[in-house]
Amino acid sequence: MAGANTSLLNHLHNDVLGRKEKTMVIKNVSLDIVCGVTSTLPDNDWPEVAFAGKSNVGKSSLINSLMNRKSLARTSAQPGKTQTINFYNINDTMYLVDLPGYGYAKAAVAVKEQWGKMIERYLNTSKMLKAVFLLIDIRHEPSTNDKMMYDWITDNGYQPIIIATKLDKLKRSQVQKHIKQVKMGLDVVPGTPIIPFSADTKQGREEIWELIEMFITMDREESD
Repeated sequence: MAGANTSLLNHLHNDVLGRKEKTMVIKNVSLDIVCGVTSTLPDNDWPEVAFAGKSNVGKSSLINSLMNRKSLARTSAQPGKTQTINFYNINDTMYLVDLPGYGYAKAAVAVKEQWGKMIERYLNTSKMLKAVFLLIDIRHEPSTNDKMMYDWITDNGYQPIIIATKLDKLKRSQVQKHIKQVKMGLDVVPGTPIIPFSADTKQGREEIWELIEMFITMDREESD
């Protein structure tokens, strides 16, 4: 949601925390559109929600979890696997958009620049992008590339929701300390939602889906 303010995001996040009902039922999913560096970006009619994150942060695992699929979004031990913008059709009503992973050290400088321009072009031109989720590995301080991506997304008019991945790798007693580390490392705007997530236990999945559904519902209400 371009220009969404953090007080609204915080209100949505708090509302989600107080809700108990089940989230979206996934009836059908498919990889509908794949865009490379030279591709023309689609002019879609359905709302889009995008996911950004550095290579090997667990982005494909998150998207597979959200879609209730094991391997539609390809996971790999080789970082930098996602080199295209992938549009996943959810129930013929919306798209989950997988953006290329950034920060892969072995990628050539020219390739990194191409990925960056591709992401920027999407953020600047998509008319149906309603929210951007930025994935950060909860175990570590955000990297320089993470901070750059956070600032880049905000500079393009979005207030990213942070998903802190690999939650199952921490002891429960460590979680709040590491969430604070993420907040400070990114210097997030106060009130920015940070959702701890584990691909193994699925903790955080329902919360993410409820936020997505709220963004979609708000868009429909604004369009009526």
